[in-house]
Amino acid sequence: MSTADVAVLGAVAGFTIFLGLPIGRVEMQNVRVKTLLNGISAGILAFLLVDILANAGDVLDGSLAAAQSGGSWVRFAGLTLCYGFGLAVGLMSLLYVGKAIRRRRASIGPGAMAFAETAVGRREEALHLAMTIAAGIGLHNFSEGLAIGQAAHADEVSLALLLVVGFGLHNATEGFGIVGPLVAADIRPAWSWLVLAGLVAGGPTFFGTLIGNSISSVYVFVAFLTLAAGAILYVIGELFSVGRRLSWEITLWGVLIGFLLGLGTELVIVAAGA
Repeated sequence: MSTADVAVLGAVAGFTIFLGLPIGRVEMQNVRVKTLLNGISAGILAFLLVDILANAGDVLDGSLAAAQSGGSWVRFAGLTLCYGFGLAVGLMSLLYVGKAIRRRRASIGPGAMAFAETAVGRREEALHLAMTIAAGIGLHNFSEGLAIGQAAHADEVSLALLLVVGFGLHNATEGFGIVGPLVAADIRPAWSWLVLAGLVAGGPTFFGTLIGNSISSVYVFVAFLTLAAGAILYVIGELFSVGRRLSWEITLWGVLIGFLLGLGTELVIVAAGA
């Protein structure tokens, strides 16, 4: 496949993230519905977390089996360190970034604490959380792009196309996962914000496809998977916190629905033999 053809594949797989984003502009007054949507968002991310860690774990398992059969223990150790480091950075960096933002607000003046309680303060917090979700999904989608690019590089055209279809379905649900907490907080983001979130979450699929078509590095693959896993794990905790304040029962129903939606798109890929 030509570079242009590969670029089109990456663009198509990444663009579908925009399909779920417009729901963030829909006004909803029913608190139960908003709580359910927040839970669905958490469920989609929970499935992604399981899927990501399973894929990264498969790489480690394969490396360990190879080392036990006379392969390189250095390679296994390197991948293990990459796994742990990526997970730690993805999870803890968001914690400390959040702390830094709160310290900056506290240093503005005596009204900073009051600001955090205002509608403007809550809006900024919700938008920051949603963009964090987009960034975590973007890291995950970069690894998906690598898979598409590597399949194309190996001239496995049918596999590359199946991956585009499967990942495209995944990304369509992930778009909703980004705006779910905004709907729950009754916040309507600007169209420009939605476009930016879509580029942050979907753009890495495009770039990952181009990179995967030219180079192949299992270390890069594992690093981006675990960075995404750490970020998504942090965000799930935040969404659960919101869900507990609204309705834990409805939130858990939403989590179940979101997880099954993610599973459904995954089964499409498996059924296609990809």
